[in-house]
Amino acid sequence: MTIDEVNALPASGFVDAFGSVYEHSPWVAEAVVAQRPFEDRNQIISQMQRSMSAAPHADKLTLLRAHPELAGKAAIDGTLTTASKSEQASAGLDRMLPEEFEALTKMNAAYNARFGFPFIICVRMTNKAGILAALEQRLENTVDEEFETALGEVAKIAQLRLEGMIS
Repeated sequence: MTIDEVNALPASGFVDAFGSVYEHSPWVAEAVVAQRPFEDRNQIISQMQRSMSAAPHADKLTLLRAHPELAGKAAIDGTLTTASKSEQASAGLDRMLPEEFEALTKMNAAYNARFGFPFIICVRMTNKAGILAALEQRLENTVDEEFETALGEVAKIAQLRLEGMIS
């Protein structure tokens, strides 16, 4: 879609098109729709990131909790969003060795118990080994550090998704 097509969408069409960029959180797109017309794709990315950053803590936590666990239940039972399924496959999470899957499952559980939301990383910018290493390292973060780190990863994911949607 071109920037002119994005700007020409009715408000509901904009939210329909971009409401899933932030996983199960259309409120991010709803918050920026009135800011059109956008000059370019980068302005949309920036405005959506600002909207996420300006949201109340509770909304941010809900956003983090909306993300699927990597190679978790949603991947196993086939309920991942199309974007998440493709992203996880790009990092090889759909082709894990049993010992890799076991390690990821244990660390995912420890992470969620410690922080209260699933481990989030922009899997399109890493691989299985990088994911496992980052998960192990990030388990050492404080709750506040990890909250901000996870939001930064959400922003990366959203940016790549938007770059793929808008020419």
